[in-house]
Amino acid sequence: MANDFAKAQLAEVMSAFDDQMAIVADLQKRRTQLIASGSAANRRVTVTVNAEGTVIETRFGDNVSDLSYAELARAMTEAAQQAAYELECKRNDLMQPLLENRGRLPKLHELVEGMPDLTPRIPKAPEVSTAPPNAPERLEQAADTASRFTDVEQPHSRRSVTNTGW
Repeated sequence: MANDFAKAQLAEVMSAFDDQMAIVADLQKRRTQLIASGSAANRRVTVTVNAEGTVIETRFGDNVSDLSYAELARAMTEAAQQAAYELECKRNDLMQPLLENRGRLPKLHELVEGMPDLTPRIPKAPEVSTAPPNAPERLEQAADTASRFTDVEQPHSRRSVTNTGW
């Protein structure tokens, strides 16, 4: 009798898993179609990004020539950041059904006797900075990260393309 109960419980879990995977497949397809836009400088600069956050279009409106190079650079950065924020909101909205369904599935520790709940041990991802490359905030983060990995060999040097070469 206990074996029949275990088989029924496993069949229920497998059915719930299949339902979850169908939702995941649908969400993956819908996610690839997401785009988001952000504007700045009184809508004189608009940036559109795809589902990966890659800029796919930049548009300049009327009177964009009134902006200095510095103002134009700030407007492009602001518009891209707004587009990224909008994209994140759309992703969160898209993921909501999956998260709700996931909450109904049993956890591993509920299925395996004696298995501890590992959920509290999952680290929270830190917030990603939108500060420019040499901002104090970034330099502090880089120094903190470097100090934690001083004994770890770095696989690649930190070379980059500049206007003077590699």
